[in-house]
Amino acid sequence: MPQRHPLIALADFPPGSKRAFKVGDRRVALCNVEGKLHAIDDVCPHAGASMAAGPLRGTTLTCPLHAIAFDVTNGAAVCPKNMDPVQSFPVFVNEGRVEVEV
Repeated sequence: MPQRHPLIALADFPPGSKRAFKVGDRRVALCNVEGKLHAIDDVCPHAGASMAAGPLRGTTLTCPLHAIAFDVTNGAAVCPKNMDPVQSFPVFVNEGRVEVEV
């Protein structure tokens, strides 16, 4: 059953921010795109790199190793499009804290 996990204070995560968090046995990449929060699997399915270590342009987060890119709003592969998606996670703000549901 999914559970919510607190990650960071919203005040400490302004628009344009991205960061990896360990949530249980998973790594989650949290991104703030123009004030909207999104979370996807932080592990690139190609070579295991941290997605949060790559550049965030709009809603596209790109793996720093081989430029494989995913849409942070839903985990869909952007480039190349034939890649399997990564998992996305619901994000909530509760009393000023960002929470992810895993």
